[in-house]
Amino acid sequence: MSVRRLAQVQPESFAFSRATKTKLDWWIQKYPADRRQSAVIPGLWLIQKQEGWVSEPAIRLLADTLGMAYIRVLEVATFYTMFMLEPVGSAALIQVCGTTPCMLRGAGDLMKVCKDRIGPKQTLSADGKFYWEEVECLGACVNAPMAMVNDYYHEDLTAADMNQIIDDFAAGKKPKPGPYVDRVNSAPEGGALTLLDKTLYDGSAAKPIKKLPNSDKAPA
Repeated sequence: MSVRRLAQVQPESFAFSRATKTKLDWWIQKYPADRRQSAVIPGLWLIQKQEGWVSEPAIRLLADTLGMAYIRVLEVATFYTMFMLEPVGSAALIQVCGTTPCMLRGAGDLMKVCKDRIGPKQTLSADGKFYWEEVECLGACVNAPMAMVNDYYHEDLTAADMNQIIDDFAAGKKPKPGPYVDRVNSAPEGGALTLLDKTLYDGSAAKPIKKLPNSDKAPA
């Protein structure tokens, strides 16, 4: 695992929004009072949903809220790669899967688009709207290559698709997530290829179960 550090430039302070604090309190109440530290991961995630990333002031406030040492919250934030430790794009955070199935099916082309249009990996675009990075497997190998954009998967992508995704977010649009080819979720492209007999599913091929002797009598 690569070394993960907090951004060099940090805001002066952080405050929970009313919605974030309400949700954090809800998470804290799910645990016994002496186990409130168990809410650290949900707390970090709520911070990230509020700000787009996790800053040092936010880590300190969460630590105070949960009664934890600062270093303990920092350890969690730097261990889990789902937490962004520097500002990300206001329009889109693009995470391109670079693990073997995606790489074999064209992830390099997607990364080239991101590099040409946004900048080097883990760099905020000049206009502050976009940030991209290469990540490990996101679990959508059947639909490779793919990328997670903000909270949603965009799958079966080409370089042209990635260009269009960036154009759409730059224009304030929200492109539809999911496969970009003719498939439903992770089903075969073009539709099912096996088990096509409808009687397998409508019950007409089922044989009636023979009634066992004395089956209508109560057990002794």
